[in-house]
Amino acid sequence: MKWRCPYCRQEVEVQRLEDLPFLPFCCERCKMADLHGWLSGRYVISRPMEEGDFGDASAAEQEPPPPAAPLRGDPSEN
Repeated sequence: MKWRCPYCRQEVEVQRLEDLPFLPFCCERCKMADLHGWLSGRYVISRPMEEGDFGDASAAEQEPPPPAAPLRGDPSEN
């Protein structure tokens, strides 16, 4: 299985997802560098949250959707 780190864009090939302890990052360095980006203010959410961002009230009472499949880099490269 191939995986692309969202920070450094390095492609990593593993047999199991458990082999990536810093998922979705390839290593602790990339994980911490990304966290630093958020904590330092380099990464920001583009606008304040609004009421419509949360969906309607009835959606909260419904059963949650199944978990999404993990991102696996650029699908055109397979």
